[in-house]
Amino acid sequence: MITITDISARIAGRLLLDNASVTLPAGTKAGLVGRNGAGKSTLFRIITGDLGAETGSVSIPKNARIGQVAQEAPGTEDSLIKIVLSADKERAALLAESELATDAHRIAEIQMRLVDIDAHSAEARAASILAGLGFDQDAQQRPASAFSGGWRMRVALASVLFAEPDLLLLDEPTNYLDLEGTLWLEDYVRRYPHTVIIISHDRDLLNNAVNSIVHLDQKKLTFYRGGYDQFERQKAEADELQTKAKAKNEAARKHLQSFIDRFKAKASKARQAQSRVKALERMGTVAAVIENHVQPITFPEPEKQPASPIVAIQSGAVGYQPGKPILKNISLRIDNDDRIALLGANGNGKSTFAKFIAGRLSAESGDIKLAPSLKIGFFAQHQLDDLVPNESPVEHVRRLMPAAPEAKVRARVAQMGLSTEKMSTAAKDLSGGEKARLLMGLAAFHAPNLLILDEPTNHLDIDSRRALIEALNDYDGAVILISHDRHLIEATVDRLWLVNNGTVSNFEGDMEEYRNLVVSSGKKKDERPDLSEEPSSKADQRKANAGRRASLAPLRKKINEIESLTAKLEKQIRELDAELADPALYEKAPAKASEKAKQRGEAAAKLAAAEEQWLELSAEYEDAMAG
Repeated sequence: MITITDISARIAGRLLLDNASVTLPAGTKAGLVGRNGAGKSTLFRIITGDLGAETGSVSIPKNARIGQVAQEAPGTEDSLIKIVLSADKERAALLAESELATDAHRIAEIQMRLVDIDAHSAEARAASILAGLGFDQDAQQRPASAFSGGWRMRVALASVLFAEPDLLLLDEPTNYLDLEGTLWLEDYVRRYPHTVIIISHDRDLLNNAVNSIVHLDQKKLTFYRGGYDQFERQKAEADELQTKAKAKNEAARKHLQSFIDRFKAKASKARQAQSRVKALERMGTVAAVIENHVQPITFPEPEKQPASPIVAIQSGAVGYQPGKPILKNISLRIDNDDRIALLGANGNGKSTFAKFIAGRLSAESGDIKLAPSLKIGFFAQHQLDDLVPNESPVEHVRRLMPAAPEAKVRARVAQMGLSTEKMSTAAKDLSGGEKARLLMGLAAFHAPNLLILDEPTNHLDIDSRRALIEALNDYDGAVILISHDRHLIEATVDRLWLVNNGTVSNFEGDMEEYRNLVVSSGKKKDERPDLSEEPSSKADQRKANAGRRASLAPLRKKINEIESLTAKLEKQIRELDAELADPALYEKAPAKASEKAKQRGEAAAKLAAAEEQWLELSAEYEDAMAG
């Protein structure tokens, strides 16, 4: 169990946590959510001891190992498999000692301990993790120095997963993963045998990999049972109740204050007025619900949409060196209302294909035809570096409309989802999400007929991702999307193209089938699956899944019963809290108030026990489904 009690912390004089508390039972898989800059990473640093808190404490079981992805990605000449294997410090130390030990008794102890920690299967486990994160057998033997920073970060992630700490802390791990790696990680975290806290803005990851949400809001921590969708529902219900309670509290305070104001000067009413003053002091106030509205994103509508197809490719090939195409045998068409997501592991050529369509790479062979007057907008994460560091968003936009008045320039910046105070901020001082909004706005500035977005969500929080979904669904042109965010794909596209085996082809299934294909193939072999192959029998797969669900029906029923019970207990506690917040109850019926307080305590104890049982049964159910 992890207990965080009354933690307060500041960064650069800004208070991020204010007497925040939360308790996580052992084995919890928790998603830590909150707006960008709320203090989530700061909380991680407090948990690891890298940052001291002003007040409060963090209680973690003695000898519990804490693991998080190293900030410095490995760049040595050691092979990837060797780097990952070295992350298990105990195994490495035992193996080193075994080479030198001469005492028979100590040698026996070492060998027994190596068996206990399953050291002899270590290389296979490390290879499996690396494969899940995108490294085939050949890549695993290459030195880390041969890979770019993003791929090295995957090695750092593989290392901490292999070490299997008792408390695993993951801070936005999908930012350097592709969709396939994200799907693999989702499955891995869900089956992880110890406690996990993960900071993420990936809605599907937070729905499928964790069983609870910790919300950091208004400098406080609140625990919610279930995934992100359940959290949103519970939060909305709690906000509604709080709003009602505040209105009731204000009405009661207004009534008491009215009496005090009318009669405090009258001697005959002085005693009653004084008692009302004390009642008003005891009553306290109910905090208002503070809504953090996210700025919307708007893409300008194309003035005229050309006739379909807007792009037609016949036997196309494209690459970066003559005679060495990355992709070939491409025969596809894009219509003016298409919404297409590109699937396939990083390195297969998704970005190459996007650049080809955008006209940034020429066809090496074959034919590509674009509709007359076709306008294409292109966004890629690496373009964030193309922003002029010392220029504000207004200055970036003014270059594109030099003759326009200041009001119109600012109006265009506002359409990009940047607030008034950020419009004049230098690009270097904008957050990653604000830079992404600016760059997307610049890419779509001339109202393109086709918008190509290559990993647009890396720096966007969940609310900003929702704004992007709404913007894409309101947009009238065609869209090509590359993203590791499955929720974004499912909410905005209607066609899936697979970039694999040196070509681009239509994928007939949906995202759930693609996920099952990636996860099941990844479990069978220590290499990335050939995603061009369809499952041997979808009917057999569905039948097997149905059989597994049927056998687990009693367990699922018990989980549902506990969920129903906890919902009733939560409702009972809210109702009791509302009654106990009424000062009149203590004056008119103190015995009733005492009974209500007792009922509240009993309900809280039952709720805690139910939540503990729910976590245990949910973990059992998830393990059985994964098996």
